Amino acid sequence: MSLFGQTISNLEQGLNYSSARNQTIGNNIANVDTPGYKAKHVNFKDHLNAASFEAKRTEQQHIPFSNQESSFNVTSRQNTTYNHNGNSVDIDKEMNELAQNQLYYEALTERINGKFSSLKSVVGGR
Repeated sequence: MSLFGQTISNLEQGLNYSSARNQTIGNNIANVDTPGYKAKHVNFKDHLNAASFEAKRTEQQHIPFSNQESSFNVTSRQNTTYNHNGNSVDIDKEMNELAQNQLYYEALTERINGKFSSLKSVVGGR
C-alpha cells in the first residue's frame, strides 16, 4: 500500500503530460516561420494508456481497461501544409491548444494542492 495512493501518481503523470504538451506547442509556435517545419503533437491516447488505474468490467459489452506503461508519443503532422514554404504550423490552432493546456495544468495543480492540504490537515491533527 502506498502512503499517498494512486491519486498523487496519476496527478504527476497528468502534469508530466501537460508539461510535454506545453513544450511541444512552444516549439511549434517558435517555428511558425521555419521553412519545411512540420508541427508536432503529443498524443493523448498514449497518456491515457500510461495512467495507472484499476477498473472492473461489470458487463461483457463494456470496454476493457489496460494498465500499459508507455511514454508520451510526439508525432509530426505530415499531411498538412498551411504556408507556401511547406510549414504545417497553424498559429491560431497552436494558441488555442496552448490556452487549453494551461487550463488543464491549472486544474491539475489545484487538485494536487488540495490533496497536499488534506494531508497537511491530517498530519497536523486539524
